[in-house]
Amino acid sequence: MKINIHRSGRHAALAVALGSALALTATACGDDGSGTGGSKGSEGSGKGEITFWDSNGGVRTDIWKQVIADFEKKYPDIKVNYVGIPAASAQSKYDTAIQGGGLPDVGGVGTAMLAEIAAQGALEPLDGRLEKSSLNGRLSPGLLSVSKAAGGGDTLYQVPTSANNGTLWYRTDLFKKAGLDAPTTWSKFYEAADKLTDKGKNAFGFTIRGGEGSIAPALDAVYGQTGITSFWNGDKTTVNDPKNVAALEKYVALYKKDTPSADVNNDFTKMVAQWDSGTIGMLSHNLGSYQDHLKALGKDKFRGIPNPTMDDGTRVQVSNPVDGLGLFKASKNKAAAWKFIEFALSHEENSKFNESAGQVPANTDAAKDAWIQQSEPTELAAEALNGANTKIVQLPYYLPDWNTISKADNEPNFQKVLLGKMTAKEFLDTLADQLNKAQAEWKQQKG
Repeated sequence: MKINIHRSGRHAALAVALGSALALTATACGDDGSGTGGSKGSEGSGKGEITFWDSNGGVRTDIWKQVIADFEKKYPDIKVNYVGIPAASAQSKYDTAIQGGGLPDVGGVGTAMLAEIAAQGALEPLDGRLEKSSLNGRLSPGLLSVSKAAGGGDTLYQVPTSANNGTLWYRTDLFKKAGLDAPTTWSKFYEAADKLTDKGKNAFGFTIRGGEGSIAPALDAVYGQTGITSFWNGDKTTVNDPKNVAALEKYVALYKKDTPSADVNNDFTKMVAQWDSGTIGMLSHNLGSYQDHLKALGKDKFRGIPNPTMDDGTRVQVSNPVDGLGLFKASKNKAAAWKFIEFALSHEENSKFNESAGQVPANTDAAKDAWIQQSEPTELAAEALNGANTKIVQLPYYLPDWNTISKADNEPNFQKVLLGKMTAKEFLDTLADQLNKAQAEWKQQKG
């Protein structure tokens, strides 16, 4: 009940803020800084101190500290104060700072949370800065389009740093021993999940994500099996289409049959650690866990491929969040903060960051570097994202309530589905009802 009260109160404020943000879209950079994000800040001297919030603290701390050290070497008159925030609490941290003060100069803002932060007037429009920047023409047009759409319109509030992709990691040694083909189709995936399960030996075919972050991989599995290629049919979502309901029923039926029972509480950290240390055949995650698998298993015991296709080779997958950097309107030193963003997105630094993260670089020069071709999971992900047979179902990141709906409102419900306390149809109908209402409210504010 607390969640709903909090959400409804915040939603009212967001509705007003969204109207302001959308109005500003028409005038690009004509922002007076009067949004709920607080002070409009200032350009500053381009020197001194800036604060950077890493929205995936812990996981990306080491590589960001390397980027910061490189930056401070090039710009000795600028000091970057690093603050690492766990991914699970990043949005609430930003929301609290927007309302109470204390925002950073620059921070990691993924597309899943971008619309809500932008709607509150906290982010600086970046189109004009990028147009005058050395980065102009050197960033992926596709990723820039995703960033703009996720921000709620045609204004750029996030400079993309990385593209991710759903990846099915599988134990090549276990597959070979069982005489199984690579799980390139959903039929082969389900066959392998059954065949590799031997509960008496604590061996399971798959590990499912039941805890934090469970909704996107579940939707990926659902749309991937049905081949439905659009999230919307007019103003109504397709998420509870009868075909999707049947696909989700099949997917969640793996729980406890071909997966460990502890999976109901799996966030990505637990899931990855369990797969790396156990005898589980398959794991659906993304490119970000590649280095963990490499350290734990060695390169000869596993492989990462794009999520399975339909039997006819058609690949349907949901859009993955795009990581990026935002410049906060309240910053008193926007000139220095923008220098940091430009530096982080430069060829060498963007390549270094994404090689560590195992993701596809946004800088098009970095995307041509040798390590991409040498890292099969990343190379295959890039091919899948751009493949002629790939259909991308665009998730509605632009909805200010998307992150709340897909996390706080429905992750507990997904656990109920796994535990048999809610049907797949009830779950998807509830999700659809919330999405349809959010879409209608968004269109009303926009129009």
